[in-house]
Amino acid sequence: MRTPDLIRFARDAATGNPLRTSLLVLAMAIGVAAVVVLTALGDGARLYVISQFSSLGTNLVIVLPGRSQTGGFNPGNAITSTPRDLTIDDAQALLRASAVHLVAPLAVGTSEISYGGKLREVMVAGTNAQFIEVRRLKLAQGRFLPDGDWRRGASEAVIGAKIRDELFGAESALGQLIRVGDRRFRVVGVMASTGQGLGMNTDELVIVPVALAQAMFNSNTLFRILIEANGREAIEAAKAQASEIIRQRHEGEEDVTIITQDAVLATFDKLLGTLTLAVAGIAAISLAVAGILVMNVMLVSVTQRTSEIGLLKALGATGATIRSAFLTEAAMLSLAGALLGYLLGQGGAALIRQLYPVFPAYPPDWAVFAGLGTALLTGILFGVLPARQAARLDPVQSLAKR
Repeated sequence: MRTPDLIRFARDAATGNPLRTSLLVLAMAIGVAAVVVLTALGDGARLYVISQFSSLGTNLVIVLPGRSQTGGFNPGNAITSTPRDLTIDDAQALLRASAVHLVAPLAVGTSEISYGGKLREVMVAGTNAQFIEVRRLKLAQGRFLPDGDWRRGASEAVIGAKIRDELFGAESALGQLIRVGDRRFRVVGVMASTGQGLGMNTDELVIVPVALAQAMFNSNTLFRILIEANGREAIEAAKAQASEIIRQRHEGEEDVTIITQDAVLATFDKLLGTLTLAVAGIAAISLAVAGILVMNVMLVSVTQRTSEIGLLKALGATGATIRSAFLTEAAMLSLAGALLGYLLGQGGAALIRQLYPVFPAYPPDWAVFAGLGTALLTGILFGVLPARQAARLDPVQSLAKR
């Protein structure tokens, strides 16, 4: 039987039983769609986290209080308890390092902000003038904190875009006096809106001089110190120099954790990449289930088409021809299901991107090709047994059952 004849035979067999065909195609489509959507979610999460960490700044080195007990970075480092405080003096000492370009101390807490009878709770970040450059932030109005003595600081504040909208509405915020906690500050700047991301949401942030933030929170401890190295090639040198300076200041104790932005990105990239592979494997299980369904339905089909197979053999069709005909049918159904699943999966990923525009839910190319290829291969493999059973049927006995 020629290839066009095999395809025509498989097509006629598939269209002859619409319910059976629809079930097979739907089962395969669900499996492929699951692979596409879940890998889009996994890879989207990886890209989102990487982009968010990249937006924190460039050539970044972060000093955290407390010593990590592991050899690498883990997200728990951010909440590690500390045997010795990180202080403003520690941060200023880091400016002596030759590989360090900028240093921004950071003290963080929550407080209440009030203006004109309006009151709400906000996150307050105490820092210095270099923070905006280290974090690559932008101002919408006014200016940032002035450069000066880190241990003093003027009673000036920079507020987030959402805070400005809620407290001042159409009124200009610049020059207005606000109360944060038990202190009064004059608004000198408004941050450009950046939206919700990892870490601080600057839209709902109030930034004040670090010394005043520590006085407000009654604490001399810094939440962390942000360092910008002189360049990418200077990151490791900046890390080593910062570690040595802090160790000398802390009487020889290595009681801080120093991580680099590249280490954070590499860790999350590996972690979320593995997660993407894991969810792809879980989704692929549905393809195996679909393959079993293909096998079972094809076995039933062989039983129902016994007389048809006997007639083909009586007309001279060989066992190889019968096998090829059934395998072609299984391949066609699997391919149709795979293509439908691909379209459904892409539609699902597009819906996720529509609902969450900041989330890059694009299925990776390898997952798409792997899903399509696995679906086709699964259909063919699970179609082998029914095809062999059909090829072994005796033509005389088959025709006798008519």
